Amino acid sequence: MKIDKPFRLLVIGYGVQGEKRARIAGEDLAGIVDPVRAEATYQDIAEVPLAEVDAAILCTPDRPKMALLNRLIDAGIHCLVEKPLWAAEDVEIQAVADAAQRKGVFVATAYNHRFEPHFAAMRALIDSESLGRIYRCRMFYGNGTARLVRNSEWRDQGSGVLHDLGSHLLDTASFWFGELGGDWRVASADCFENRAPDHVVLENTASEPRLQLEMTLLSWRNHFTADLYAERGSAHIQSLCKWGPSSLTVRRRILPAGRPPEEEKVLIQEDPTWALEYEWFKQRCRSGARADLSQDLRLNAILRDLGARAIEQATGGG
Repeated sequence: MKIDKPFRLLVIGYGVQGEKRARIAGEDLAGIVDPVRAEATYQDIAEVPLAEVDAAILCTPDRPKMALLNRLIDAGIHCLVEKPLWAAEDVEIQAVADAAQRKGVFVATAYNHRFEPHFAAMRALIDSESLGRIYRCRMFYGNGTARLVRNSEWRDQGSGVLHDLGSHLLDTASFWFGELGGDWRVASADCFENRAPDHVVLENTASEPRLQLEMTLLSWRNHFTADLYAERGSAHIQSLCKWGPSSLTVRRRILPAGRPPEEEKVLIQEDPTWALEYEWFKQRCRSGARADLSQDLRLNAILRDLGARAIEQATGGG
């Protein structure tokens, strides 16, 4: 369903993410739905004249997402959903995908880190094959939100940090290396301060490349690292633009041994990912792009399986 008139966007959920989304939307913003925020235009989706809306961004907790998606899709509204698109059963996500296809609307899950400049550059480097065979990739994603999460009525539950930050890391691995294999294991999972796991390490030693993903709510200075080791060199990301400075270093191997020459790019700038992702979503809606939730189905299955194992291990059941 192409859009060739002014774009009208609805933001549903006016928490931290919703505020960012509304700010980025600017003149496109047609309204905000939130049951408790005084700034909201509407308290309930039932109040919204959906015929006057082209698209919506869902910034709600996980539980109401599927019902909201189905209602919006039925009304012919394009949707961007804050990650992850979680469901207890894969059939729920497949039903959303099928409905979107029937209605001709675009539906996608928001993984804004795909628009991080160094993430895009890393993918281009991998696609160029200039580093040869990639042996191993290790990623770390940490923030210091353990206490904030514990004080939340809905965030400190389930698989905790795995669901929150782990979904980003799994999506990034897929963005860089393609479809992820299913041979994942929970190397460690702990509830150091929270009821739900607040520090988790995942490993996949059967994948190509081998993958290790570490995530924590206990890094008192927010940080991200990625280290990629390959046949002809290595590549390393330090930090994200929002925490800057952020760097990408590429080292070219010297044979048989020696200090490698390296290229480093350092960025000191505001976080560009939200605006870039919004423009991408808007363009996809305008062009009549088709929804594809196959990645969400794969991630949902992996997160559901690993989440159950992480909870069991972290709470002493394993």
